[in-house]
Amino acid sequence: MSLTLLPGFTRLLPGRALLSAGFCSRLAGVEVRHDREKQRFSVRPEGGHEEEAVLSYRFTSEQEVELMSTFVPESFRGRGLAAVLSQAALDFVLEQKLTARVSCWYIHKYLKENPEKYTEIILP
Repeated sequence: MSLTLLPGFTRLLPGRALLSAGFCSRLAGVEVRHDREKQRFSVRPEGGHEEEAVLSYRFTSEQEVELMSTFVPESFRGRGLAAVLSQAALDFVLEQKLTARVSCWYIHKYLKENPEKYTEIILP
């Protein structure tokens, strides 16, 4: 699947940069920030924009998260940002050997379109 994204989104150098409170990774050419303290993934365009697209989650136990919501500002919608955030969050769950409950309608949609990789980590 290829995603068309807004021009002007920050690109990372190849690989991942680990941060104390989370990490940044590059998915589909945009920087995805993971803030573990705030329990969210976000993307923000370059150029000093205040707005950002966000996926929020919470730990419900030591090994389980709830993927609660995605929000993409209206001016950035239709560019695949919610898919990028969903992939980043689901990859995090997979890499950390966690399980997830999904309460966000968009992430449910993303999982229906991309079922092969994440079926083992999603709880009913």
